[in-house]
Amino acid sequence: MSASTSPGRRARLGHYKWPSGYVIVIVGLFLLYQEILPQLNSTISGSVTSWLPVATVVQCLMWAIMALGLNVVVGYAGLLDLGYVAFWALGGYTAGWLMAAPFNWTWNVHLLTSVPNSNGGTHINFWFVIIIAGVLCAILGLLIGAPTLRLRGDYLALVTLGFGEVITQFFRNSNDIGGFNLAGGDGGISVIDPIGTGPFNYVGVPKGLTNNSTDNIYKILVLGALVGVCLFISLRIREGRLGRAWLAIREDELAASMMGVPLVRAKLSAYAVGAFFGGIGGVANAAGVTGAVSPSGFDFGKSVLVLLMVVLGGMGNVWGVTIGAFLLAWLNGTGLQQIGVQLDSWFGTDLANTLPRYNFVILGVLLVLMMLFRREGLIPEKRTKALMSTPNRTEMEAMGADITEAEVESEVFEHADAAEDAEIAATAGDVTPSLNKES
Repeated sequence: MSASTSPGRRARLGHYKWPSGYVIVIVGLFLLYQEILPQLNSTISGSVTSWLPVATVVQCLMWAIMALGLNVVVGYAGLLDLGYVAFWALGGYTAGWLMAAPFNWTWNVHLLTSVPNSNGGTHINFWFVIIIAGVLCAILGLLIGAPTLRLRGDYLALVTLGFGEVITQFFRNSNDIGGFNLAGGDGGISVIDPIGTGPFNYVGVPKGLTNNSTDNIYKILVLGALVGVCLFISLRIREGRLGRAWLAIREDELAASMMGVPLVRAKLSAYAVGAFFGGIGGVANAAGVTGAVSPSGFDFGKSVLVLLMVVLGGMGNVWGVTIGAFLLAWLNGTGLQQIGVQLDSWFGTDLANTLPRYNFVILGVLLVLMMLFRREGLIPEKRTKALMSTPNRTEMEAMGADITEAEVESEVFEHADAAEDAEIAATAGDVTPSLNKES
């Protein structure tokens, strides 16, 4: 009896490994800045805070939310989305509408917020706004995705690129929509409410987390919790029927269709989940990082940067994508400048102010190198790595092989993970009834 239950018990304990490890990392980061660094001498603590300021850690966590959202669309379902920044903008403006002083209307609404009742405007609790923004973006993702996700490949990429630009330009001209100021135009909406801490105020936590170094330390816990939720949702969906349907579409859309996977419905689900994460990231950025929202913060370069994080980390692997987000966000925020400072001290150059100006050139070169030498990403998903290691037909013919491409792929997948092959092969039968019920 004990022998039969032991594997099941080990499997159940295995589900707690990553949450435990993740909590240790986040709490460890918090304790590092809150308790450990202040006790060290200034040389050591100054070196740590120069290379990894707490504000940069908060930004990295925010970018990780965005990267995990795009990973659902690109990494899981294989849909190239070049306008993902649109959902980030919608989430940010939702925070601007629900967590700021009035800029166009006169009503005053306060709901479980740290802002005094004497302050006018709409002030709703940060966590409520997170949910509202996520749901709003998911609904808009469904509405916008319905007529566009029937497209494939380059055509879908161009449509999503246009969607991202349309949203940005809409908010840029939002100060006069039929005489109504909807979102402040180019100036956007400033002074968004700080993140309220509720009852934790009674144990010494600041009542509202603003953008100073002390409050940023507590934001590690807040944004770390949001990243943890996104990781949990991503992993649970990936292991379920819907996640297997997305993988089937990603690997061979025609075969998935022939097996009975409802393509448009499954794609829309991926788009909605990704949009939900984008809305969460938008609120986290507006309330936790910038304290304001404006169209200049949602240009095409942001969509490219999020896509780079997914590609660099390893499409489809949430841990790879998270590490890719941290690495690129750090390079873009602090890393390049600090590397320049270090090179200046060694060689007497003047790179501290130069390197950050060429951030996209450096990141572009990094992407080219990745595509040449490790196109599957830093920590690739097993199936993605197996697919990319499969020789194409031209290579097989050049080697004089007389076997078919299908036979080679079967052999590669057999060595990669036979259990996952069986899992994907069974996708159609599992997924179709479930998705039909959802419809």
